[in-house]
Amino acid sequence: MNQVLLKGGHVIDPAAGRDGIFDVLINGTTIAAVDRDLAPADAATQVVDCRGKLVLPGLIDTHGHIYQGVTGRFGLNADMCGVHSGVTTLVDQGGASCITLPGFRRYVVEPSKTRVLSYLSAYLVGGLEGHYYPELYRPECLDVEATVSAARSNPDLVRGLKAHAEIGGFERWGLEVMRLAAQIGREAALPVYIHFGQLWPKPESGGRGVDPDSIFNQVVDMLKPGDILAHPFSKHPGGFVELDGSVHPMVKEAIARGLKIDVGHGSHFSFRTARIVLDAGVLPDTLGADMHGYNTIVPPPPGTPSWHPDESTHIFKGNERFSLVSAMSSMLALGIPLAHVVAMVTSNAARLARMEDEIGSLRIGGVADVSVLDDLRGRWALHDNEGTQVITDRMLRPAFCYRNGERFDADAAILPTAKAA
Repeated sequence: MNQVLLKGGHVIDPAAGRDGIFDVLINGTTIAAVDRDLAPADAATQVVDCRGKLVLPGLIDTHGHIYQGVTGRFGLNADMCGVHSGVTTLVDQGGASCITLPGFRRYVVEPSKTRVLSYLSAYLVGGLEGHYYPELYRPECLDVEATVSAARSNPDLVRGLKAHAEIGGFERWGLEVMRLAAQIGREAALPVYIHFGQLWPKPESGGRGVDPDSIFNQVVDMLKPGDILAHPFSKHPGGFVELDGSVHPMVKEAIARGLKIDVGHGSHFSFRTARIVLDAGVLPDTLGADMHGYNTIVPPPPGTPSWHPDESTHIFKGNERFSLVSAMSSMLALGIPLAHVVAMVTSNAARLARMEDEIGSLRIGGVADVSVLDDLRGRWALHDNEGTQVITDRMLRPAFCYRNGERFDADAAILPTAKAA
């Protein structure tokens, strides 16, 4: 077997309690050893100098949109967002439905070098055009029995359910869609991942006049321990921060009930909101990039809509470059400790995927999923989608990764170029 020795890197492995300078030996498709000053097994061992770099368990992106070719402009290529961006595992959030899951397995999961998992859409149509057409997401467009059956029949792939709790849906249909999504989660015994924020504009007529600050507590009351609340740092109302700029009083109660929090970065991310949430003592558990075809530089497929609500509120107008690793840099700029940021995309993310015994750690004898990042010092300017600028002195950049022992350089076109302060 081919052996690779990653030499002298800063290894951070929260699940193993390891944080320091170590060598990592890869033997074929498995982790053979993690220790100080390992010697090459023989002359054929490839030695890779990792001094000055972070050597981490393979990164896990908890919020991907990668049903390419089926979800229209929304779906990106899995390996572009995955191994070619330094990420070894992607969790697709709501791209596939009970109807389209077989195609997702055949045309995305099986041919991808990246490990791909699914949080199955609660809606029959899945994530078509990023929910461009709201009428497809009304209560009549959910089938509890069919979705539960699809999840139970595909346990290797389906790790949870995806649903939405945003003002546009509550204005149209009230609680019914969320009630059905929560029922699917209970019957399938899977966590439900809840999108907070604005997917659709409010209806022009016939709306219910919903108070955005009333949504969070209504949703939380329907959920079970282990369910996930997404977009805590969203700039949109109806989530973690109330209209008066204070953290919703139900947030800490939700945490006490065992709910988890995922930073879906993407088009909703606000440094201002993040500061409010973090200063209130609320620390998210996991981090997803939430990249899709309306917030990256990827050219749209012919024939897809030329406008999207997400794009209309995104100051970069589809010309931004970002990745899971650049989202990690944003977390560091907010003052979240590096060890916790790494846990968000490794051990904690592995639990969200219900695979903590398989991925998320450099486990001896375990799969050789390893991400290597450049850990740069300098002075850079970071921007959010409200135009807020934050200056940071630390920037992470993906260098390469090993997925099941195979090396991939971080050469995706979507990777950002750091902007000097």
